[in-house]
Amino acid sequence: MDRMIEKKKWTTKKILQYSAIAVFVFFLAYILFFRDRSSRINVDKNQVTMAKVVLDKFQEFILVDGVVQPKTTIYIDAVLGGTIETKYVEDGAAVKKDDLILKLSNANMQLSYMDQETRMYDAINNLQNSHIALEQNKFLRQKEITNLLYEIDQVQTEFGRAQKLYDDGVYTLKEYQDAKRDYDFSRKQLLISLELQRLDSVSTEEQKRQIAASVERMKTNLSLLQSNMEKLLVKAPADGILSSFNVEIGETRSAGERLGQIDIMDGFKMRANIDERYVSRVVPGQEAELDFNGKTYQLYVSKIFTGVTGGAFQVDMLFKDEVPDNIKRGQTIQMRLQFSTPTEALILKRGGFFQQTGGNWVYVVDPSGDIAVKRSIKLGRQNTRFYEVLEGLEEGEEVIVSSYENFGNKDKVVLK
Repeated sequence: MDRMIEKKKWTTKKILQYSAIAVFVFFLAYILFFRDRSSRINVDKNQVTMAKVVLDKFQEFILVDGVVQPKTTIYIDAVLGGTIETKYVEDGAAVKKDDLILKLSNANMQLSYMDQETRMYDAINNLQNSHIALEQNKFLRQKEITNLLYEIDQVQTEFGRAQKLYDDGVYTLKEYQDAKRDYDFSRKQLLISLELQRLDSVSTEEQKRQIAASVERMKTNLSLLQSNMEKLLVKAPADGILSSFNVEIGETRSAGERLGQIDIMDGFKMRANIDERYVSRVVPGQEAELDFNGKTYQLYVSKIFTGVTGGAFQVDMLFKDEVPDNIKRGQTIQMRLQFSTPTEALILKRGGFFQQTGGNWVYVVDPSGDIAVKRSIKLGRQNTRFYEVLEGLEEGEEVIVSSYENFGNKDKVVLK
């Protein structure tokens, strides 16, 4: 008798079908909900530069180029304008104070000087003649008084004789009165002459004082004129080396024009141009350093020039202790101008990444070394070698520091 065969519900075919459907659903769910959707770019590991974040001493500074200059410089300007007639020395010569450097000629000034000199000598002669006239008048007054004294002596004798004869009845009253009148007249003349002598004496002394002062003033003016003309002879103001002396015979130079300078060989200084962005951060006494012939030398800012030209301002720096040997005037040496003292900080090596990110984010390499992930950070101070890390990175983490220009702002960099 036939037996009814029970049909199986889970055949191999159905199991395979349901398994395929389940795998498809899982794959679809992964794509929709679980897959990493971040953008990425594949990069050859050998084409990027990586650096670790380290905890070390950090100091903020900038590099500036300094030009070696003499510590002390005295400038030579043309006090008077004129044509260069003679050059006594050449540029670079060692000179002593008051050595002749060059001679200028100025015909108009020389003629004017001769005319003024002549007029001053005439004025001095006139004043001296006035002084002589006062002395002569003094002696004439003395002569007049001497004559009057002689006359008084005579009339006094005559009056005494007339009075005696009148008392004896020999002279009449008229003869006596005539003798007395002559005597009184002579006395009055003497008194008047003595008073005039006194007044003349006071006036004469005042005039003589004024004449002496005028003569002295004239002589001083004449001396100034002569001294002024001597300035056509240009002399060295101090011992040193003559430099920037670029003049030729026959050239015309105006008054106040720079002719050259004397470099006093008492040491050197460095003059540097600094970007105007740092004008508020540079102060007198600020420290700097330079490396020369394998040795580091310390400097400090001694003078700040306030003018800004071409986006930069200038400063002078003096060496603290030792000055490098064999440095030459005009030589350019790079210096490190310091803005802080060394302090411990997290630091990251400088690199091209900063141009694309502005220091706001970087690619941090994961521990496997195969992927670098974009991460926001915050940087602080900087110098020519490192950035100070304020936020977003830990010591020991590795960062891509080369340029991100070709990364297309992707979220991840896959390192092959």
